Amino acid sequence: MTICGREQPLIRVLHDESRPDLRDPARPRPVRLYLWEPDRPLAAPAPLVVVSHGTGGSGSTMQWLDRPLREAGFRVVALDHHGNNHVDGYEPEGFLHVWERPRDVSFALDVLAREQPLGPVGAAGFSLGGYTAAALVGARVDPRIVWAVLTGAVPLPEIPEFPGVLEALRKKHPLDESSRRGLDAAAADLSDPRVRAVFQVAPGVGALVTRESLAAVRVPVGIRWGGADTVNPYEADVRPYLEHIPTASGRSAGPDVRHSDFFAPEPAAPAVRVRVRVGREAAAFFRRHLGGDGVGADPGDAPRPASAGADRAGASRSDDA
Repeated sequence: MTICGREQPLIRVLHDESRPDLRDPARPRPVRLYLWEPDRPLAAPAPLVVVSHGTGGSGSTMQWLDRPLREAGFRVVALDHHGNNHVDGYEPEGFLHVWERPRDVSFALDVLAREQPLGPVGAAGFSLGGYTAAALVGARVDPRIVWAVLTGAVPLPEIPEFPGVLEALRKKHPLDESSRRGLDAAAADLSDPRVRAVFQVAPGVGALVTRESLAAVRVPVGIRWGGADTVNPYEADVRPYLEHIPTASGRSAGPDVRHSDFFAPEPAAPAVRVRVRVGREAAAFFRRHLGGDGVGADPGDAPRPASAGADRAGASRSDDA
């Protein structure tokens, strides 16, 4: 455990005894936390927002989302998902067994709740973290589609952070009937009743989630995406969340915004402005749904009918302007 100053988080590494380390099954699964306390809490206990990073990223690089939440009065906890973060390396399960990510969040909440009372809880996520946040309120992946991806029946787009990830997974876990039965975990209900609101940024895995599970989500969900995102394109990955979650609404962050604009280490000036704006919109969303005072609320994130349309380029949702 370390703490590095006011602008730096408290860093903790927890160990989930119920799941194994992907490199050494004799050891428990590590879950690294980056914890920020708010400058001026909205309430006591302070509302908490858990932040989930994208594929191959880290909770340590989510400051563009962490900072505006902390400044708005939230306690913020960002995670490193084991096997899928650049701090301690990659494992194929970390990229492909996506259903383990929401379990990381629930485990972290369990630990934190034993130490002190939790205020209202929200979940925010970028890219694969967007799926993680949605899974915490009921989104489930379809194991039949996952199996088709693992067997090659459905093509898996190349993952730049881990070329050859499918072959690496098959080497560790040969595809047989036992591995197929193991996918039952993918279809499990991973929802956490403590999570009261979700904010997704350029969410992924939309093509793998079941429409039935999305239709059952009952908490507010705000969504932002890039109109020029070719990594998690609107039609395949964003639209399922936006159209099938009855409480979801959102809008494009801009027609020229790319996926990398949210995580590039040295972004161009327009990308910086996009990050700042989306971070502030996330804070306003959670102020509305967790803070209880409505200050800074964004009317564009009021729950809307799921039937409202959005254009393919992701310019905006028609009833969300």
